[in-house]
Amino acid sequence: MKRWLKTVIPPSWIAHLKVVLRPGDYHVLPKAGMTYAQDLLFTRHNADFMRDPLFAEAYRLGTQTDDGQLLKGDGIHWRVHVICWAAWHARHLEGDFVDCGVNTGMYARAAIHYVDFQRAGKTYYLLDTFSGMDPRFSSPYEMRRNEILGYSQRPGVYEQVQRTFAGFPVEIIRGAVPETLSRVPSSRIAFLSVDMNAVLPEVAALEYFWDKLVSGGIIVLDDYGYPGCLEQKEAHDRFAASRGVKVLSLPTCQGLILKP
Repeated sequence: MKRWLKTVIPPSWIAHLKVVLRPGDYHVLPKAGMTYAQDLLFTRHNADFMRDPLFAEAYRLGTQTDDGQLLKGDGIHWRVHVICWAAWHARHLEGDFVDCGVNTGMYARAAIHYVDFQRAGKTYYLLDTFSGMDPRFSSPYEMRRNEILGYSQRPGVYEQVQRTFAGFPVEIIRGAVPETLSRVPSSRIAFLSVDMNAVLPEVAALEYFWDKLVSGGIIVLDDYGYPGCLEQKEAHDRFAASRGVKVLSLPTCQGLILKP
């Protein structure tokens, strides 16, 4: 059991799982028999999207922005697949794209390639501090997690993102949410990605953009079901209930909200 865990689950995640493994709790299948075994998601279901040349190139371009600094060799193909699917859905709607919580721009770069964003007639707004989380809007627990995950320890992210998206219809907005939300001038939003690892800014973004989200518009919550992110999930659920909608929980750990 221990040997299997060390093989499949990145060691840096073990401390965040907070689970007790006992004999008989799990039926362990060999990793070699899986169609997908990454990012705490293990399945034998069809995962042939990974062989799609368009997706493969979108994933390569997206993860190229990370240079292995945060992924640590582990893949997140299915999470990026969800982002690309959501972007494809939103491309055909009126409205712009927004990412709140960009880091190196992995998701946005993948989506831009996947949907040929330059020809969509939209603007992609990227909001982030580009230097980790802001303690004014984050709990002590969230700040500790920020340090563990290393988001504040990588210099030059803002400049890197500028280079990555040069020539694309992208506007980069540097600063902390919720302070920067009003700097997004668009009155119609088709796609919103929320990945800030903190309750207060994520709820602020949801509340700010909800009325701007067009009918059929989509929200992707990156940490909705992630181990150690229960407070974010509960806040997302409360927000969804207040708007009369439900969050679709995905085994990738993401959550989806569709605007009626």
